[in-house]
Amino acid sequence: MDGPPENDFCSICHANFHLPSQANCSHWYCSNCILQVWNHGPALQPCKCPLCRRPITLLIPSESTSRQLDNAEVSEILQRIQSYNRVFGERSEGLVQRVQDLPFLLRRLLRDIMDPQRSIPLVIRARVYLAVK
Repeated sequence: MDGPPENDFCSICHANFHLPSQANCSHWYCSNCILQVWNHGPALQPCKCPLCRRPITLLIPSESTSRQLDNAEVSEILQRIQSYNRVFGERSEGLVQRVQDLPFLLRRLLRDIMDPQRSIPLVIRARVYLAVK
């Protein structure tokens, strides 16, 4: 799935998704909404998913969001997501967190394997998705 479910909406702003991103718990949010949740919480800890309360250690923008790099607003939000992922995506949250994230990451990896249009080499994506240093 390259985007949120069609008849779904952001559970933070309760509106249609604007620049959707998927968290490692598989829930979808507007990119700006989930970043605001993080900004209003502790800056040194990942924000928790508003729906399931799991720590969000990875945010992945939808394909449609990632393609809008020429838009200044989108570009800024994507930079903030990259910063968030750099800070919290590289942290080792222990074996339990990695096992909980595995189904989400494997689904994304399988989708990337099946799509020949991806620009980043498979080995780099596999390393990022499996969080292997």
